[in-house]
Amino acid sequence: MMEARLDPDLLAAFVAVLDLGGFTAAARALNRTQSAVSMQVQRLEAVAGVKLLDRDRRQIAATPEGEAMLGYARRLLALQREALQSVARPGLRGRVRLGVMADYSATLVPPILARFAASHPGIEVEVITGLTAEMPRQLGRELDLAIVMHEASKLDGSTGELLRYETPVWATARGHALRQQEAVQRRPLPLALSPSGCLFRAWAIAALDQAGIPWRLAYLSANYAAVEAAVRAGLAVSVFKAGTMARDLRPLGVADGFPPLPRAAICLHLPPVKAGGGPSRAAIALREHIREALNDTVATQSAIVAAG
Repeated sequence: MMEARLDPDLLAAFVAVLDLGGFTAAARALNRTQSAVSMQVQRLEAVAGVKLLDRDRRQIAATPEGEAMLGYARRLLALQREALQSVARPGLRGRVRLGVMADYSATLVPPILARFAASHPGIEVEVITGLTAEMPRQLGRELDLAIVMHEASKLDGSTGELLRYETPVWATARGHALRQQEAVQRRPLPLALSPSGCLFRAWAIAALDQAGIPWRLAYLSANYAAVEAAVRAGLAVSVFKAGTMARDLRPLGVADGFPPLPRAAICLHLPPVKAGGGPSRAAIALREHIREALNDTVATQSAIVAAG
């Protein structure tokens, strides 16, 4: 074991099998045959000297040793990507203005930018939060890149590069039983929403109107944290992304009397190419980093959508 080496290709196959729920989906994502992926996992198990996957269940799962290996595998693969990015552009410098939705700017984006800063110390990134309706119009002027939300069923050539899918969910306060019940059952239904230009606002209102559920705007704020706080206090319900929703909020669904909402697609936008110019090298480097950081999520979500 002292001479054993962990091959990144074996680690990538192992991670893909667990993230995508099986060898078939992993083979498709890695552009390999199913037998090749299975053999890579077997080779990793041979190197580790332990069984990493439980294949006896109807659904493939990690053994306790596999769970431990999964954490190391993710870290080793991430470190490899950072090392390659760092030496590939050691002297790259510049400034990139990145437009991001408020919830992403507070949850998902900071660790991604921290890794980017470590591998690209010469690039300064300025994060600007905004609404989906506004950010595409700011590209090329106030913004160099933008992470924007769209309705998944309406994706086309103008909606940028798909990064991941998100599931919008209704939510109310958790732990305030009386206020929670009042907020959910009260009619008209009190809503906490962002101003016009927010897709979740438009989707929430359209879904309630179509379902014939009366509503009123109880809390309006462009500040994501303020809307979240209003829901947490039991003043109203709102719509959040399932992937970034605070754990102290309770999701609501059809069983609670709430109408379904469209699937959201998160896309990365570049400015339109104009004569004599295009995105800066710094902006392209950040785009590649964001794409790479979310690549596992894209593969997982795409597999789920295809299976559904």
